[in-house]
Amino acid sequence: MAVKLNRGFAYGNINMTPMIDCVFLLLIFFLVATKFEEEEREMNIVLPQASEAVPLTAKPKEVIVNVDHEGKFFVAGKQINEPQLLGALRQAAANNPGRQSVIIRADRRVPFEYVVVVMNCCNQAHIRDYQVNLKSEG
Repeated sequence: MAVKLNRGFAYGNINMTPMIDCVFLLLIFFLVATKFEEEEREMNIVLPQASEAVPLTAKPKEVIVNVDHEGKFFVAGKQINEPQLLGALRQAAANNPGRQSVIIRADRRVPFEYVVVVMNCCNQAHIRDYQVNLKSEG
């Protein structure tokens, strides 16, 4: 004896009223919350001034170290030696503690030991955010 099951009957009786109630409640909540936010922005207040304030969202300027094919170091267009490079990186790290970044731009023909010297100077200056870009001159 075959049993006949009506499978489509259960899906036809889904009650949509609770879902519509939830949507209306969410809509009302966001409308009210937006209104309160507008009122806070319209308040007439005088904010205090700080003489030494620095914006927190400003990212420090990157230090770019160029290494030419002869292994010479250039920072801000000036040729410097290894101790001067270390001093410049330490000063940059002191000005922006924990946030300073360095870009090492090296010629493709330079022996990699010169790039390692710059990376070592970054580590000695406690700068951990550095990257190496190889470029080709000519």
